[in-house]
Amino acid sequence: MCRASRNREPPRERPAGRNRDVSMKTIGILGAGKVGTAVARQAMRAGYRVNIAASGDPQKIALIIEIMAPGATALSAAEVIDAADLVILSVPLRKFTSLDASALAGKHVVDTMNYWAENDGDMPELDASASSSEMVAQHLSGALVAKSLNHIGYHELEQDGLPDGTPGRRALAVASDHAQTLELVMELVEAMGYDAVDAGDLASGSAFESGTEIFNGVHTREQMLALLDSHALVLQGP
Repeated sequence: MCRASRNREPPRERPAGRNRDVSMKTIGILGAGKVGTAVARQAMRAGYRVNIAASGDPQKIALIIEIMAPGATALSAAEVIDAADLVILSVPLRKFTSLDASALAGKHVVDTMNYWAENDGDMPELDASASSSEMVAQHLSGALVAKSLNHIGYHELEQDGLPDGTPGRRALAVASDHAQTLELVMELVEAMGYDAVDAGDLASGSAFESGTEIFNGVHTREQMLALLDSHALVLQGP
C-alpha cells in the first residue's frame, strides 16, 4: 500500500546498555496471549513488576497468568493502566479501537502490534499513516506512544536475550515522538537482554513492520542502524 513519505531526522544511536535499577518499575500488559505473557516473563526476569489484563473479569484469566507468567498479577484493564509506569499493548491490531483512550491519556505506551491481513482484515485507515503505530497513536490521542517489541518472535524474546556487552547481541528498534517514553522503552529493551536502538520518530516505525528486512531478520546494533538509515533515505526521497 502506498503511504506518503516525509522528511525526518535520521535515527540516532544511543550508548550500549547501561546498568539500571528497574526493580521499582511496573509494567502493565493489555493482552494475555503468547506475546503478552512472553513479555511478562522476560520483564519479570529483568526485575520489573508485571500486571496483566485481558478483556473481561480478571478472575477468568488468573489461572492462565499463574501458569503462563508466574509472578505476574491478573487485574482489570483499568487497574493495570492505573498502576503502570509503562503500558504494553499486546492485542490483535484489529481491536485497537477497543483500547480506552481516556484511561491511557498521559501514559507511556508501547505498541507491539502488527498488521496481519489474514487476521485483521482490510484496514483502510492504515493508508493515512506511515506506520500502524501512528494509527494507534491517533486513537490514543493523549497517550505517549512508542513502537517496539513487534519485530521479534515471542519465543525468541526469551531465547535471544544476552548480557550487556556480549559481542553480537541482538538489537531491537524503538520509535517514538516522546523523549521520556523513548528512554523508558529503551531501558526495558536493554534490561531484557537486547541492544536498544533509537529509530527516530513514531512514523519511522514503518522500518520494522511486518515484511521489512528488519522484521524478517536478526540484527546487531550496527546492522540495525544501517538498515534504519537506508529506510530513512528511501522515505525522504530524492
